[in-house]
Amino acid sequence: MKTIVILGGSYGGISTAHRILKQSAKTGPVKVILVSPNTHLFWNLASARAIVPGEIPDSKIFEPIAPGFKQYPASQFEFIIATAESFDPEAKSVVLSASTGSKSISYDILILATGSHLKSPGPFKPAASTEETQDILHDFQARVKTAKSIVVAGAGATGVETAGELGFKYGLSKEIVLIASGATILEGTPASVSKTATKQLQAVKVSIKLSTKIRGSAKTLDGKEELTLSDGSKMTTDLYIPTMGLVPNSTYIPANLLNASGFVNVDEYLKVKGVKDVWAVGDVSAVERPQYVNTEKQSVHVAKNITLLLSNKQPVIYKVDPKQMMAVPVGKKTGTGHMGNMKLPSFMVVMVKGKGLFMDKMGPVVSGAAF
Repeated sequence: MKTIVILGGSYGGISTAHRILKQSAKTGPVKVILVSPNTHLFWNLASARAIVPGEIPDSKIFEPIAPGFKQYPASQFEFIIATAESFDPEAKSVVLSASTGSKSISYDILILATGSHLKSPGPFKPAASTEETQDILHDFQARVKTAKSIVVAGAGATGVETAGELGFKYGLSKEIVLIASGATILEGTPASVSKTATKQLQAVKVSIKLSTKIRGSAKTLDGKEELTLSDGSKMTTDLYIPTMGLVPNSTYIPANLLNASGFVNVDEYLKVKGVKDVWAVGDVSAVERPQYVNTEKQSVHVAKNITLLLSNKQPVIYKVDPKQMMAVPVGKKTGTGHMGNMKLPSFMVVMVKGKGLFMDKMGPVVSGAAF
C-alpha cells in the first residue's frame, strides 16, 4: 500500500485528499496522511466580509476537518495536527512539529499544499492554529466596531474587497481610506476594471490615496496607529489593516527547490523540480497566480496524475490558462472583475461571488461531497 502524505489542511490539501481517496478503487488501496496545524478549514474567501462584526458567524467559515473524512477506514486515512518542519527528499521523510513534540513520518508520494500568508498578521489567512485564527478574527471584529477611522493598505483584490465591505457597512459613519502603492487600484487588471472599482468604492464613501506606500507604523499613547507614508507625511488612524505582501508557507522546503520569492518550482506535470515523487498544489506553487480557482484546477490535475501513475499510466501535462481571471466584490451589491481582457459585469460578480462568497461550498469540500 502506497503512503501519500499531504502537507496543508486548507482548500488545496483537503480537496486533493478526497479526490485521491475517491479514486483508490482504480489504483488499489492507498493511505493518505493529511497534516495541518489547524483542526478546521478556514474559508478565507469570506474573510474580508467576516471582519465586519455581525456579518458572518464562525460556523459559516470554520468547518472541522476530521469529521469530513470519517467515511474512510483508518487504514486509508489519518489526520495529524502538526506543522511541517522539514522534509528529506532522499530519505522520503517529513519532520513534523506538534504539541507533543517532533516526529518523522515516511512517504511514497508527498504533496505540498501549505498555502501562503500575508507579511503582516491579519484575519485573511489561517494562523498557526484554528484557535489563533479565530482569536485574530474576533480581535479585528472588535476593533472594526469601535474604530472611527480605518486605513486599508494594499489595493489588490483583498484590499479592495476589504475597503468595499467596510464602506458598504460604515461609509456614512466611519472614515475609510484605501492606500494604493501604484497609480491605480487593482494594478495588472484592464483599465476599465480599475476604473469601475474606483467608482464603486467612491460610491460607498471610501477615500482612495494612490501612489503611496506605508513606510512604517507605530502605536501612539492613546492607542491609535501612526502611519509614516512614502512622501514623509504622517497619518493617524484608529485601525490599520495591511493586506499586501503574499508570502508562501515554504520555510520547511529545501531552498534549492524554491524560486527567488520562495515559491516551489514545478514542472509541466505539477511535480516539484529536482526531486522524485513530490508534487505541489495551490499558493505554495510557482506555476501561476495564487488564487482559489487556480488551486482548484491544480488539485484536480495532481489527483488525476497521481491516480494515473499508481495505475502504471503516463501523467498528463498541466495547461496554464493564459486568460487570467479575477472577481472582486465591492460590498454586497456591486463588484467588478475580468476574464482575460473581458470585463465582467457587476451583476455577474455579485451573483457568482459577492452574494455568498462561495460559503455554501465549505461543507461539501470538507465532507468530500463536492468531489
